Amino acid sequence: MKLEELNNVSIKTLEDKFSQCCASSNWYKNLASRRPFNSIESLNQAADEIWAQCKEEDYLQAFSGHPKIGDVDSLAKKFNATKKWAGNEQQLVEQASMETINALAKGNSDYEIKFGFIFIVFATGKTAEQMLNLLLKRLPNNRKEELLIAAAEQHKITKLRIQKLLS
Repeated sequence: MKLEELNNVSIKTLEDKFSQCCASSNWYKNLASRRPFNSIESLNQAADEIWAQCKEEDYLQAFSGHPKIGDVDSLAKKFNATKKWAGNEQQLVEQASMETINALAKGNSDYEIKFGFIFIVFATGKTAEQMLNLLLKRLPNNRKEELLIAAAEQHKITKLRIQKLLS
């Protein structure tokens, strides 16, 4: 979708498109209300400004828009799907052992029990082992600091999705 198209769709369609970038209704409704956008930079600036004003409930709603990685079957499917999406990620996916996938599933479960939300990480270009290491590194955090880290990771994901929306 081109920026001109984005500026001319119905508000409902625009909110639907932005909700695919971030599931926080506060974020996507506020972003949609700021159109028309003069440039991609102005769209990104508005996205940043609105995210900076978001609160915990907005973060949690955004996190809920991600699939839960909580069991071995869903992890195996996730990495298999990634393999199909991008050839440059194929090598990274093939390196994921069942031991790593099992450890990632357990870590995700432990994380969700401790923090009350799923593990959010900007996963593009990361191997399963790298994600496991990040998860284990973040697990000792307290909830307040982890919420801020997860929110920052969410915003990276959102910005990438905006780029994909406009490509």
